[in-house]
This record gives sequence, structure tokens and C-alpha cells, in this order.
Amino acid sequence: MKRVVVIGAGMGGLTASLRLARAGFDVLVVEARRDSGGLASGFQMDGFVFDAGPYILLDRPGLEWAFDAVGLNLAERVSLRRIEDVYEVSGPGATLRFYASAEQTAAGFDGVWPGSGRRYLKFVAEMARIYANLQPLLTRSQPGIRDLLRLGAWKQTRFLTRSLGSVLRAAALPEPVQQAIAIWTHIAGQPASEAPSPMAFVPALIHNFGCFSVSGGIGSIPQALTSAAVDAGVRFRFATPVRTIQTRDGRVHAVETGEGERIEAAAVVSNCNAIGTYLDLLDSTPRDVRGRLLRLPLQSPGVCAYLALKGTPRAPYLRFLLPENARCRLLIAPGVLNPELARDGWFPARLLGPMDYAEAERLGARGQQQYVERLVEEGWWRENAGAFRVLATRTPTQWGSEFHLFRNSMNPVMTARFMRQGRFAHRSPHIRGLYLAGSSTHPGQWVSFCAISGVLAANCAIEDLPASTNGTPESGQPKC
Repeated sequence: MKRVVVIGAGMGGLTASLRLARAGFDVLVVEARRDSGGLASGFQMDGFVFDAGPYILLDRPGLEWAFDAVGLNLAERVSLRRIEDVYEVSGPGATLRFYASAEQTAAGFDGVWPGSGRRYLKFVAEMARIYANLQPLLTRSQPGIRDLLRLGAWKQTRFLTRSLGSVLRAAALPEPVQQAIAIWTHIAGQPASEAPSPMAFVPALIHNFGCFSVSGGIGSIPQALTSAAVDAGVRFRFATPVRTIQTRDGRVHAVETGEGERIEAAAVVSNCNAIGTYLDLLDSTPRDVRGRLLRLPLQSPGVCAYLALKGTPRAPYLRFLLPENARCRLLIAPGVLNPELARDGWFPARLLGPMDYAEAERLGARGQQQYVERLVEEGWWRENAGAFRVLATRTPTQWGSEFHLFRNSMNPVMTARFMRQGRFAHRSPHIRGLYLAGSSTHPGQWVSFCAISGVLAANCAIEDLPASTNGTPESGQPKC
């Protein structure tokens, strides 16, 4: 039985380890932190449970696919609660509300811009149709023209070449509605004119499949995967950073830990940031590849304040502020849906502030801390809160240190061009036996995308190393 070392116990590393273990591999997960989950993990403070990263589940079908691919049933492992009053965006001159019901959402738009509700419903229906046509591509590694032809999705080629801004303008919706739909790309710190067109699917996902919170927090998802992986025979080494991925004759043969231990491996699946894998971990990345990677723009994790608020949580679940000529802010209030989270009249909340990567680096640790303090002083998010306490804050420098991020970044900025041409391949084209999982190998940073990426990376390893399995791979399992 050949050994595969998985670097990182984030969502992609966990699904990859499970998929490989069930296919008969000896799997060792090496994680720099003391627990699993990465940016999808959670933590407790002052009796409150907080999510570190993601705040809602937008793509339940994708996560169900990933769980099924590793032999698990999502509903049996994770308790989900449907969010009916999802989010609002307060921008210049208008506050827009998005509900699980498309009709209720459209009625709100009509109250401000008569006729816009009908156009919104038409837009949602069109995006749902295109999503259904393209959705199978999410479970393909590096889909291309042949996949479009084989799946009958070639008619959507033009859609995939467009930006989110272009798609929204074509829908002829009022400008504030377009900005509110594009709020998810504002959170990522990029304009709609550069964002990939599939970001336009978000309203269709919310209205057709639902938007969910996770009982116990998003961190319950990696916890469920970790438990299943242990049961499947996966071994974990926590608090063990990897120093290098060692190669010989163009092929992976071992990893070296921060303490100098050498672990031989027939293959390595890296759930570490893909740029960091090639630039910091790999001992033989080609020079031209290094140069190209160094030119990629990076996305900052922004700043976050973890709060305890006194009073009754105000719906909706997510409240965005989109000031004119300024970056958006977001207040997450899980107590709206989960009143049991309250402690003596206080409930947990998070205040997020995206930052431009270059700006964050220029400000440094002190400037970043001052920025989050200024966000806390703003009054827009305190409605219905009689008092508040700041329990903790995180800045890009702190995110990078605690979660071992590549140069304090989450991943390359997910522009339309990067999504089409530059996403990292699950099977490394440069080093044999190296496979990549994580958000920069898939369309974005959602929990579901990262989970799917781990399955696809593992499938590539299974195809390349069939002799290491105890028999043939399970019938009906997806391929790389």
C-alpha cells in the first residue's frame, strides 16, 4: 500500500484524504495548525462560538456532491438551517433586501423601481437555466472545450467569456440592484467588471436551492469530515508545518517537516495555497513558472472584529454597507437564526472589512489594526444593539500568521481571466506525483468548491497510481 501525504487539513485536504483512504491508499495528513478546517474552522471565545472564515453555505448541491463522492451523506453528518431573510445591502440612496423567496425579493425592488421585479425574476430564471447547463463542469478537473461539447454546454461559451458586470448590465436592472447582486465580489475586493460571470448564479442558488447556516457553525463541516477520515484510517499529524516538498528526477518522493523529519511519499496532495506550494514548498519549480506566479495579484483576507452585542439581533442574517467610493463592510448576526447562541442577553456577531492586498501590505500590522478599529467605531451596524464588546480582532497579518497563509493572502484574485485561464491544475503539469486542492484550483472560495477540489485532486492521484489501491476504484466514482 503506497503512502500519500496530504499537506493541510482544510476542506480540500480533508475530502482528498477521505477519497484516497477509501480507494485503498495509506494516507497521512500533515497540518501546521493544531486542528483541522483551515479558514473553515471555528473557535470559542467568552462562551460564544465563532466561524473563522465562511459565514453561510451558498452551494448546498456542490457540498452534497463532495460528501457523496467520499461516501458520506451530508444531511446525516451536518445540521443545516435554511435562511429565509438572507441579506440586505445599504448603498447610496437605497437599501435592498434579498429573501429566499424570489417573488418577495422582486416585490421589494418593484416598490422602488416599478417593473424591475419582473426583470429580476427573468434574470434569476435565465441564470438558473445556465447554471443547470454548466453545473456538471464543477465536478471536472480543468474543464475545457471538449467538456463543453460532451456535456452539451457549448452554447454557454460566450457567457463564460464575459465578466459579472457585463452579465448584470445586460439584465437591464437598476444600478443599485446590480451592485447588490455583485456584493459577493465586492467582499472579495474586486470590481464587477473583473469578476467572473458565474458569480451571477448566486441569486439563482439562493432562490432555487436555498441559503443555509450550519448548526454549531461552518466549522462543523470540517469536523464531520475529520471524524469520518479518522474512521477510514487516515492518520493526522497536527502542529506539524511542512518545510519542503522534495523531488527527484521531476517526481515527488518525500516531504520534510519544519523539524527536519523526512516523510517518504508516492504522491503529495497539497491543500496549502497553490502559489505557496510552488514558490515556498517545492524544491524544483521551473524558473518561468515562478516568474509567472510572482506576477499574479493576491487577495487579502481583510480585517475582522469578533463581537458580543447586547439586545435583539436584527434581521437579516447578513447586513452589507456599500458606501460610495469606498469598500463594503459586512455584519454577520447568526443570532438572528439561532437565538440559542445568546448568553445572558448577549449574542455573537462578526464585522468584516475587505482590504486591497497592496494597501494592507503598505499599512503593515499597525495600520491594519487601526483600520479595523475605525470600522468598529462606525455606527451603521449597531442598530438594535444596546451595547457591544469587542472580544477579538484579526488583521491580514494575524490571519497570515495563524493560518499559515502565503504572504498574508488568501489566494490569487479570482478574476474572470484567472478563472478561465489561470486556475491551478489539480494534477501538477510540472512535477509528477504532485496534486493540488483548494480555492485557487476551483471557481472560488466557497466551502463546497474547496471540498470538490479535494475530491478531484484525489481522483487524479488514483488514476495515476492505480496499483496502490486494494482492487479497482469504486464504480460510479468521478474521475479526474
